[in-house]
Amino acid sequence: MQLNDVHRGILKKRPRKRIGRGPGSGTGKTAGRGHNGHKSRSGYSRKPTFQGGAMPMIRRVPKRGFNNRWALTVFAVNVARLNECFNDGEEVTLEALATKGLAKGTFDEVKILGDGELSKKLKVSAHRFSKTAEEKIAAAGGTVNKIVTRRTPDERVAALKAEAAKS
Repeated sequence: MQLNDVHRGILKKRPRKRIGRGPGSGTGKTAGRGHNGHKSRSGYSRKPTFQGGAMPMIRRVPKRGFNNRWALTVFAVNVARLNECFNDGEEVTLEALATKGLAKGTFDEVKILGDGELSKKLKVSAHRFSKTAEEKIAAAGGTVNKIVTRRTPDERVAALKAEAAKS
């Protein structure tokens, strides 16, 4: 290959194809649409789920119940895990949970659940607490601090749309 061959055949302003302008044009008669069938007709449009007349995948997959796409994503952490990972008198915050590897992924709120035993005095900050979790933290001599949710519903919707656009 020669260096001057690199751009050969590449035009900055390529002339448009004149479709359906007689047999001499090369794209006359059927105008590049083939002979018969749906795509040859004027006004043709197809649903994104159309699969050539076969039963579409969206209709074949079983669907049950209601999936609320605007619902809050709540990450649950048990009291027993706090007992394992934190020392006595330590403060449990969202950042501390993330650094210890207890709160992973994307979520809107953190809920502390009362499964397991708690023997350490902890200052726990989270969005939600179960009754048993609150009782166990108080019984161990710790304190409970409820945090207000950071993201507004509009911010959650924007984040969901951004995630959908990525995939």
